Amino acid sequence: MRLMRQGQEPAPWVLYLAGGCFWGVQGYFQRIVGVLDTEVGYANGKQAGTSYHELSRTDHAETVKVTFNSGVLSLEELLAHYFRIIDPTSINKQGNDRGRQYRTGIYYDRDFPEEALARIHRCLEALERRLGQKPVIEVEALKNWVRAEDAHQDYLERNPGGYCHIDLSLADRPLDEEFIDYQKPDRETLKKELSPEAYHITQEEGTDPPFSHPYDQLDEPGIYVDIVSGQALFSSRDKFDGGCGWPSFSKPILQESLAYKRDRTLAMERTEVRSQGADSHLGHVFPDGPQSLGGLRYCIDGSALRFIPLSKMEEEGYGKWIPFVEK
Repeated sequence: MRLMRQGQEPAPWVLYLAGGCFWGVQGYFQRIVGVLDTEVGYANGKQAGTSYHELSRTDHAETVKVTFNSGVLSLEELLAHYFRIIDPTSINKQGNDRGRQYRTGIYYDRDFPEEALARIHRCLEALERRLGQKPVIEVEALKNWVRAEDAHQDYLERNPGGYCHIDLSLADRPLDEEFIDYQKPDRETLKKELSPEAYHITQEEGTDPPFSHPYDQLDEPGIYVDIVSGQALFSSRDKFDGGCGWPSFSKPILQESLAYKRDRTLAMERTEVRSQGADSHLGHVFPDGPQSLGGLRYCIDGSALRFIPLSKMEEEGYGKWIPFVEK
């Protein structure tokens, strides 16, 4: 179901992503929720002007301008999608395409926030740790941007059978694929593994009393995971004091981490939030959150979560989520 927001959403962010043939890169990002607009063009060449047939001479890279709602799609989630569809260790080659115009790169406008640039570098550092080698991805200020010819805009929408070096069906698969086939324990096992409060809330749609759980006022950097499955759900960076007595978050760590159901109990209509992997009841989401953070308030029962401090994330197997937590 679609989540409704109130008021004005945060100003959109723009990032320019080079990842080989721009037809496929644009086709992929057009399918991602939170992406508002895409445009293909040529970036960071040696001169102001160029065309599709001049790229080898002008040294521009085929690039996609991605405009996105940061209140819905975090910078880290956007980059996780980007890393998924490129070979980050390949120089001047993606798929069957070879040449400098097919290099990988992340380019940013002059007014791109400094703190966001630092977050890009942290994502690249985390990628390097996973790969065991340094990615060969340019990270540079944008220069000599040229919008591509109309024939290249939305190419795969107009030519569904056209060439594409990317498997576009990946856009329909979760980034956190570990939980696609998660096998939830039976109820008797869960009763033994969980506290009575955690079992009642996650399996019987219970609720913590307001202001009763220590996570409500916890202000430590770290990650909040489903107490049943261990699936990453929320980051401390998106937590705020909602004043309601339950932990409040502006968005999940990944959009795909949660499922939503219409809840008509208690003589009202609300949107229930459940974990995608284990189908645990977590709480509800309301359209009355801070407008600067996207306008949503995920009101979550602390007993449905387990908090992992930033200092323990690597050793507990959550190292890939560190860039989503660090400020």
